[in-house]
Amino acid sequence: MYTERASRLPGAVLWTRVLTGTAPGDTRSDATGGDPGGARGAVLPDGCMDLLWTAGRLLVAGPDTRPHLPDGGPGGWAGVRFFPGTAPAYLGVPANELRDRRVELTDLWSAREVRRLAARVDAAADPVRALEEIALLRAADAEPPDPLLGQVVAALEAGRPVAETADELGLSARQLHRRSLAAFGYGPKILARVLRLRRALALARDGVPFAETALRAGFADQAHMARDVRELAGATLGELTTRR
Repeated sequence: MYTERASRLPGAVLWTRVLTGTAPGDTRSDATGGDPGGARGAVLPDGCMDLLWTAGRLLVAGPDTRPHLPDGGPGGWAGVRFFPGTAPAYLGVPANELRDRRVELTDLWSAREVRRLAARVDAAADPVRALEEIALLRAADAEPPDPLLGQVVAALEAGRPVAETADELGLSARQLHRRSLAAFGYGPKILARVLRLRRALALARDGVPFAETALRAGFADQAHMARDVRELAGATLGELTTRR
């Protein structure tokens, strides 16, 4: 079972993922990296990065460009999902270095510090809140994310073309691409496709007919949507809408 709630960190979301049908206190997990949302429980690209915890381990989920299949390992999972473009400022690593990867936090921070933090989360009555505290402390000590990145997300989420977005923000196409790589893990064209996928999923799951979904999400037509969804999500839109 997947649940999520708002975080005190602006734009972030707290989530937990446990198997259904287990005994009380049994938090065995069947996924890593956030809301699965996809066919067969795959985690779909969403433009975000996550700080993850599972029984003594702290990890980071990088930005995805393809569906991430769960590893099915034991132990409950909790996560802080950061708003697109914000995690690199908090975690201290460019997003493109973690694209399509799940890495141990010890690869990014000192092993001693990570062991101390993992022990704190392990001992907490509410691990996801303890994980949130780590994120809040890192955010307090870090330079805030560039506000321009939020403008990039807002423009692309609204369906504006990449070239028009760059012009509105006073950037060249090359500057926007370079800054997007470090912040989002990939260029603005891929980010625009990922955000369009999320729009299509939200519309289709609300019962909007697929042809209208394609138009409202910003695809050229329904065939274009079908190709793009299959490439990014590894499944058809019909398969994705049958599983939350």
